[in-house]
Amino acid sequence: MTAPITLQELSNTFSIQKIKAYNKRYSTAEERIATLKKLREWIKKNQQEISKAIYADFKKPATEVAITETAYVLMEINHAIKNLASWMKPKKVTTPLYFLGSKSYTIIEPKGQALIIAPWNFPFNLSIGPLVSALAAGCTVCLKPSELTPHTSALVRRLCMENFEKDEVAIFEGDAEMAKQLLALPFDHIFFTGSPGIGKMVMNAAAQHLSSVTLELGGKSPVVIDKNYDLNDAVPKIATGKWINCGQTCIAPDFLFVHESQKERLLDDLSHQIQKMYPTKKADKSSNKDYGRIISRKHLNRLQHLLTDAQTKGATIRHGGEIKAEENFMEPTIVTGMTEEMLLMKEEIFGPILPIITYSKTEDILNYMSHKAKPLAFYLFSEDKSTIEMMQKSISAGTMAINVCGIQYLQNSLPFGGTKESGMGKAHGYAGFLTFSNEKAVLKQRKGKTPLNMFYPPYDLKTNKIIAAFLNILAKN
Repeated sequence: MTAPITLQELSNTFSIQKIKAYNKRYSTAEERIATLKKLREWIKKNQQEISKAIYADFKKPATEVAITETAYVLMEINHAIKNLASWMKPKKVTTPLYFLGSKSYTIIEPKGQALIIAPWNFPFNLSIGPLVSALAAGCTVCLKPSELTPHTSALVRRLCMENFEKDEVAIFEGDAEMAKQLLALPFDHIFFTGSPGIGKMVMNAAAQHLSSVTLELGGKSPVVIDKNYDLNDAVPKIATGKWINCGQTCIAPDFLFVHESQKERLLDDLSHQIQKMYPTKKADKSSNKDYGRIISRKHLNRLQHLLTDAQTKGATIRHGGEIKAEENFMEPTIVTGMTEEMLLMKEEIFGPILPIITYSKTEDILNYMSHKAKPLAFYLFSEDKSTIEMMQKSISAGTMAINVCGIQYLQNSLPFGGTKESGMGKAHGYAGFLTFSNEKAVLKQRKGKTPLNMFYPPYDLKTNKIIAAFLNILAKN
């Protein structure tokens, strides 16, 4: 147990990181890559410890930890190491003819001091992933992991202390009060992953210092199965995307649209897929070791309330529903008979409950989505080109995945992030590097006269004629 951080210690750390951030502006690609390699080696050597810590927090299976936590971070580090030298180079841009005598380019510079506030659902991934981007960009970092995953937070603290001096990366454990104290400081950039409600508070705090922000939020991410799509292909992908991490994933399918002609077949197939993925002893449905737990009793109670509310208002549980409160266990659950008055259809579920909605024509889906908040992810299972094109144009979302579910997050050549209610700013790969960087525009003009001199005051008749001719040329182009 570490001693509580005092305000003075917090202020001192911020001050020494301010000095370090200035010095890191001059860091080379080789120096940053060396830092990333050191981090990579620590992770490789401590994979078992990472797995044990996350299991201790909410019984996430080791294989899930390897895929969704450790492997992803290593992929992100490898991608940055491979591309960082290219990312850091100045980029030339075209110069119009009327800027003859000058050249234009952009320089990528570190934003400076960054604050990363990580959530509990992927406690290693969402702490270290953004850290990789910040280090690649040349920033200093204050990192606050979630207090709901104390074992993983302790491991992340060890990682930071064994790899970095406090003036480069400092970790601050604690609850909402610690986050509040950190947010009171004038960071150059704040990277937050969590709920939309807390995201608003982060954005409000950032506004006090005009700090730039990245908000990785969530929302109700829908799945649409086109009328003629093969359920044998769709069901395993949807089931994995939904119930991995016990449904506690920001891009997990939140509800599913199926054509009314395929509803019963889908329900049967989903139930069989759940039994195939998580076989259990009949007497103990919580016995499967490949299925994790809800993070806390508070979150379990919230999910139970959502389910009870839906049943009270006419919904039917078609699979699952069993809860073991003493273990924070909730069985994979499928619900039908949904209406918009139910809390399950209003709030992000963030748990192992999947509501099913039927539709008769594609327009039903578009009409429904047109008045809903923009989700972090939108999933479409279709082989029809016109349907795919229509959905791509009609439904706004942070990410879209076609005929697959959830793995768009692992493609670090794609920017990841939400839009409006589901977040702002992008992460991963080059997009993450840019998030913690300032793209500075530079225009360099040669010494002496250039065509632009003719536009200097005083504006005599000759100048006015030249400007009129110039505007006429622009209007015709």
